[in-house]
Amino acid sequence: MKILYGVVGEGMGHAMRSRVVLEHLLAQGHEVEIMASSRAVDFLSKRFAGVHRIHGLHMIYEENRVRRGATLWSNVSEGLAKLPGQIAAYFELIRDFKPDVVVSDFESWTYLFGAAHRLPIISIDNMQIINRCAHPPEVIAGHEATFQLTRGFIKSKLPGCKHYLITTFFYPPVRKEHTSLHPPLLRPEILAAKSTRGDHLLVYQTAEGHDALLDALRATGRECRIYGMRRGLTEELVDGTLRYRPFSEQGFIDDLAACRAVIAGGGFTLMGEAVYLRKPMLAVPLALQFEQVLNARWLERLGYGMEAASLHDGAVIQRFLDAVPACEEKLAGYAQAGNTALLGELDALLDRAAAGVL
Repeated sequence: MKILYGVVGEGMGHAMRSRVVLEHLLAQGHEVEIMASSRAVDFLSKRFAGVHRIHGLHMIYEENRVRRGATLWSNVSEGLAKLPGQIAAYFELIRDFKPDVVVSDFESWTYLFGAAHRLPIISIDNMQIINRCAHPPEVIAGHEATFQLTRGFIKSKLPGCKHYLITTFFYPPVRKEHTSLHPPLLRPEILAAKSTRGDHLLVYQTAEGHDALLDALRATGRECRIYGMRRGLTEELVDGTLRYRPFSEQGFIDDLAACRAVIAGGGFTLMGEAVYLRKPMLAVPLALQFEQVLNARWLERLGYGMEAASLHDGAVIQRFLDAVPACEEKLAGYAQAGNTALLGELDALLDRAAAGVL
């Protein structure tokens, strides 16, 4: 089949997940045209030929918070400026490719193309769980307004798809039809990693102002392998028990697979990898980003880790470390057969689309 595949570029999780799906589709013999925005273009272009760059939504962060006003203005101004080029790109695509089906990872332009041409559209992402599932009041407590705003936005983003494939490590009740929940899609390097029970902590933090966190990490007495705090490192920088690591995809995966526990944000991709490798996690969601709050609260609800509003209080880290053995017991019961569940369902949906019954 000819498949038009769209990838939103906000956050790298969408691109990493799409890489797995795209490799599968190409291995199955499908012809795929890829449209992506922002950093997803650079990531996917290293692995696939002919990735088309389009404008997509992005967020502006400051001091571990989403800056709503700046985000809105940037998206509106840049979107309007780039609209003529987007339209021209789609006319080119219509003439040259003529897809049979659209797959969108939270990407709007390919969705709109599919809707305008009455093509079957399949959604693959983790965000739709906010709208298409029911969540207990205690998971939403304190964030009711942000939850409603986020759910409304997601509901309007890709309405009326033929099916919604949702990646998740937690399973709330599904409240809408044409929806299925599947374990996280994991990159091959994670599937190949051998999880061992080491002693070090893996810390991934990128926001500014971490003096209190660094003091708290020193106070644990544990080796901490830290990513994201020192930009531009070309080699490891050691400060007592703190080891600042330069970016390396394989190095990060090796440190993740061998760590005792993880301290990071509330993003879905790393959290799903930590759960798969059975690593307890202390998650610190970005303020005003409900998807990260939801991830972190379900992580704690399942006993896989803890949620924290910030890391300025060193007692939070110590409470987490005290809870690590109990989290390890819960994680021992987690099971996932690679990526077979979602990819098998996707193949079945594409077979139905080819037969004209999707």
